[in-house]
Amino acid sequence: MPGPRGRGRGGFSRGGGGGAGRGRGGGAGRGRGGARGRGGARGRGQRSAATHYDNRPAKRTFDDIPKDKAPISDDEESAASESESEAESDDDEPEGPTTKPYNALLQSLKESKINHEPKNKRRKVDVITEKEEESDFDEEEAAEGEAEPEEDEDEAVEEDEDEEDENPTDPFEQHFGSPSAEYLKRIDTAKKGEFTNNKLILPGIGRAVQSTPAGAEPVSTRKFDSIKSLNLKQRLATPFEELNGELTPLQKSFSPYIFSYQDVQFAGRTVSNADELRRMYCIHALNHVFKTRDRVLKDNDKLKHGNDDLELRDQGFTRPKVLMILPTRNSCVKAVDTLVALAAVEQQENKKRFTDGYAIPEDQERISDSKPEDFKELFSGNHDDLFRVGVKFTRKTMKFFSQFYNSDIILASPLGLRMAIGDEGDKKRDFDFLSSIELVIMDQADAILQQNWDHVMHVFNHLNLIPKDSHGCDFGRVRSWYLDANARYLRQTLVFSAHGSPELNSLFSQHMLNISGRLKTQPQYDGVINDIGGLKLLQIFTRFNAANPMAEPDARFKFFRTAFVPTIQRNVSQGATGILVFVSSYFDFVRVRNFFDGLDLSFGAISEETPVPDVARARSHFLSGRFPVLLYTGRAHHFRRYEIRGVKEVYCYSLPENQAFYKEIVGGFLTRSVGEGRVEGGRCKARVLFSKWDAMKLERVVGTERVRVMCNEVGDTFEFTN
Repeated sequence: MPGPRGRGRGGFSRGGGGGAGRGRGGGAGRGRGGARGRGGARGRGQRSAATHYDNRPAKRTFDDIPKDKAPISDDEESAASESESEAESDDDEPEGPTTKPYNALLQSLKESKINHEPKNKRRKVDVITEKEEESDFDEEEAAEGEAEPEEDEDEAVEEDEDEEDENPTDPFEQHFGSPSAEYLKRIDTAKKGEFTNNKLILPGIGRAVQSTPAGAEPVSTRKFDSIKSLNLKQRLATPFEELNGELTPLQKSFSPYIFSYQDVQFAGRTVSNADELRRMYCIHALNHVFKTRDRVLKDNDKLKHGNDDLELRDQGFTRPKVLMILPTRNSCVKAVDTLVALAAVEQQENKKRFTDGYAIPEDQERISDSKPEDFKELFSGNHDDLFRVGVKFTRKTMKFFSQFYNSDIILASPLGLRMAIGDEGDKKRDFDFLSSIELVIMDQADAILQQNWDHVMHVFNHLNLIPKDSHGCDFGRVRSWYLDANARYLRQTLVFSAHGSPELNSLFSQHMLNISGRLKTQPQYDGVINDIGGLKLLQIFTRFNAANPMAEPDARFKFFRTAFVPTIQRNVSQGATGILVFVSSYFDFVRVRNFFDGLDLSFGAISEETPVPDVARARSHFLSGRFPVLLYTGRAHHFRRYEIRGVKEVYCYSLPENQAFYKEIVGGFLTRSVGEGRVEGGRCKARVLFSKWDAMKLERVVGTERVRVMCNEVGDTFEFTN
């Protein structure tokens, strides 16, 4: 099995010196010393003048079977590769137990004096300073260390904002600000996982299921027909209207759930609706941060001018409140640009440093216009998948690369967070900065599924835990559900994906347990088997049986070996060429490749790990017929989108997660061969192997109406001719 920190792009280079930049625009490594597990590289040397924009994967150095894969170049024939040095923890603090939270909190209270009086120190920021942007430490260093002293808080609560906070019908007040005792009783039901489901039809979205804790009335989901109905801070409403315009139909459908702090899992994200979704979750995140911050400042003022014995529960253990999990640095740039436009702050600290490290010049964009739109959206710009950055807001300033414990919003990739958190057995780990996260947003979850899902689960398993250290916390101000270790049941989680998956279903059932409720969309699909370029094609779907998901890989391999391989061998012995075997999983690919090695059969193999020269050779030999069979992985197609020539027949060992891949491989490859005169249209054929555990992938390919029959019918072979 691969190590938990595997990225799919080069191993860990232990020792001194910075590694080459990861992805396009990563920049050369800076300084001496290895990278640290929590906060990235600690080297102090200057950044290399040369910036590398090549994004080929480096050779594996630590495992034969990688589990995740970083995005790579769309330029198929580039021979460059990059070497990387990864983080190695050099900390030496032993991990302490996290049990008995009350005892730990009481001990911390005894050890530290609590000062309710806010600091008066202020500083003025007249211009966007560039000094820190030229600093000589790595960007991820901001993740480490304790919180800085609060010194920059031009922090007075304006009168109009004070009035905003008094609205008892505001969902923020009902869920976080001043939830009723009756409302908080839902926690006990949520702990048991007892939810009542209600099927819905949402305008412009379709089928959905809303779940609320059993016995509880659904949270009011009044219609949101205008921006005014969103309960936004006044300072946010105007910028949002200028950027977004009136609410779109999609935003109107989701706003009742998102702005009432319910969990949402949307399986219909597309390139065309990505911007309106991003604007919606960014304004929600800012609204939550500003309302939380202003509530704390208002209570500070009460304590300063009133009775110190007032009990004001208005915060968590640590400052960070919003976590955005994104697949690439470019997706981070898009989110940050949206936050900047909506926050409308007067100053931005370290913005140039952020732009230099996360964006690339437009004239250095290398993706071909012929690539699909979803590929260009994901892999344009700097698509490095190792990053994390804290963002801090004051009334006039937005600061990038703030210390995590001083940040309001953390934007990071799953791998970046995994490196910050550390693993079991590390001498020192740090995940206290996740203890008080109240809003998690994961965008492009379908792309994150192609990286390493273990990193995502590692992050969610470390959310909302009782912190090991106090980090200067005023426990007299901490809300009761934090002290009771129940914060995860009030945390809102928003997940946006192009499609569903078993992994997302598991995340929904295990980690999206919001007492306000939760919503999961269930799209209906027409299927793509009749949308493959007008080619007349026989498509044969064969079902095999597997008792459970754990037994499925062995059952699939056995069926393929006994039912499909003899046919392939017979056809090759009769002179057939152009046989493409598509394998979605890399682990299955390794198994099939090793099996083919033992056969008297010439074949090529292309995976996301295959060196570029070997890819070119395999494609050339397959086109010429020297390799009658070519093995091709789903992840190779995801990261490269090769256009394989010479395909005459397709065998799908397993279905792709993305139904567009089926169109491109079965329809696109075969259509090209017909157009080039390599095969007659009527002789093209595709054979697909599936089990009932593939129902979600199968549904997207054959359509919602067909999938139930195909998974439950007595027969096991289904033929389609378009």
